[in-house]
Amino acid sequence: MADDRAGSSRLAEVQRRVAQAHQEGDPEQKLRFYDGWAPEYEEDVAALQYQAPRLAAACLASVFQGPLQDALVLDVACGTGLVAKELQAKGFCRFHGLDGSQEMLEHACRKGIYQDLKRCLLGQEALPVPEGCYDAVLIVGALSEGQVPTSVVPELLRVTRPGGYLCLTTRSNLGNLEYKAQLQQVLNELEQRGLWRKVVEQEVEAWERATSEKESAQGLEYIPGVVYLYQKSPVL
Repeated sequence: MADDRAGSSRLAEVQRRVAQAHQEGDPEQKLRFYDGWAPEYEEDVAALQYQAPRLAAACLASVFQGPLQDALVLDVACGTGLVAKELQAKGFCRFHGLDGSQEMLEHACRKGIYQDLKRCLLGQEALPVPEGCYDAVLIVGALSEGQVPTSVVPELLRVTRPGGYLCLTTRSNLGNLEYKAQLQQVLNELEQRGLWRKVVEQEVEAWERATSEKESAQGLEYIPGVVYLYQKSPVL
């Protein structure tokens, strides 16, 4: 019984922290929040049974053409490096990472997976990388209400090489539906302009444990999410 109570208390604290991450706020305050979260981040998302890094890595690996070990991958909003760790297990080994939190980057650096890590305020400045140089670009977990704005998506496309792949994820829970609709509009517009084509759209029912009071009041144990995979159009 004591273990059950401790587990419930731990999960409640994690849910509170994750809900806070998705609230609107001052950018500097948000960065301080992530800096403070970095030491416990991986333990917390494990408690939430967070599936996005594993699903995104599997999705990209399943369609990528060419030797995985030669592919140069940009991990945007890389956090502590969970996505790169999953990709490494699939056979990828060349990683660059970007994140706004210096503490998150320091934890990612300790994994010894990335060849280059840079701090970047996503959505507030251009990505500090050249145009068209990455074989694959991923942004996993950060495209969500109160986090990275959808305006970053064209930047992701800019730094991807022609014919390269882009993998994006977002949540499909009630609190994120407005953001998801805005994101979908951006994705569709880029496809209509012929700049990329959709390869995969994978809806997942049990994305992570529910975190908001509204979801808990509805008796939801898990919330859904989605993985998108696009291929940048080749140069004509």
